[in-house]
Amino acid sequence: MHWLVLALLTALCEALKDVFSKFNLRNINPFIVAMAMRFFALPLLLPVLFFIDIPELGDNFVPALIVGGSMNVFVTILYLKAIQHSDLSVTVPMVTFTPLFLLVTSPLIVGEFPGYYGLAGIFCIVAGSYMLNIKSIKRGFLAPFRALLKDRGPRYMLGVAFLWSITSNVDKVGVQNSSPVFWVISISTFLFIGMIPVALTFASKDIGQLKSKARELFPVGFFTALTLIFQMLAIQMTLVAYVISIKRTSALMVVIMGALIFKEKGLPQRAFGAVLMLAGVMLISLF
Repeated sequence: MHWLVLALLTALCEALKDVFSKFNLRNINPFIVAMAMRFFALPLLLPVLFFIDIPELGDNFVPALIVGGSMNVFVTILYLKAIQHSDLSVTVPMVTFTPLFLLVTSPLIVGEFPGYYGLAGIFCIVAGSYMLNIKSIKRGFLAPFRALLKDRGPRYMLGVAFLWSITSNVDKVGVQNSSPVFWVISISTFLFIGMIPVALTFASKDIGQLKSKARELFPVGFFTALTLIFQMLAIQMTLVAYVISIKRTSALMVVIMGALIFKEKGLPQRAFGAVLMLAGVMLISLF
């Protein structure tokens, strides 16, 4: 069960990355935070090249790098926009929909399917998303779902969850055609290069924040690097859906951190919703 430990470490680092991102988004341009997420990961990743054997690259390595890298540039920006516009405890649990989407994308891309008991998990995930906005039920039974769709943060994050269900499978293709660590370094380098023209186009006036706010931004890149390393090591050992499902336990961690650090309100209702969503994640993983 080494993959389970690695997947849980992935979840913890993901949660910490979210917290530091939210903190920085209060006074730093989102495009700069997105660039920092990749830039400050590289000093931790590139030196590793001197200590590993460079793998023989498979035929699908370059296509996976181009497709996965290009998609993740967009996903990174969408992700940060989501947590900028809404509470962490409302937006981040939406990424638990990724395993739901993986039930469709994994069979198509890598030929993996966890099993039909995932339907019970899907029900829990949908019920959990309903509970995130249960206070709005007085406006009608479907009001909690409408609240999610009206709030930009959860709406953006739902798009992130869908796109991650594709890029997670692309990651597996990349790992299978190289090695976990080499893939992490490659995709991170691609993402940083890809973020440069985006940041120069949409945040040229704030590009100096990358240097002036380096101390605050470094933890974002640090935990991004650790998240990627642990995730790629884990998906080499088991199904993508299993790893991503466990990774989504970061949702509950973030709900608690959001209440403790950012004093976000509605913890009991949102925590219950997050727990329901995580129950769905566990059902998908275990069965």
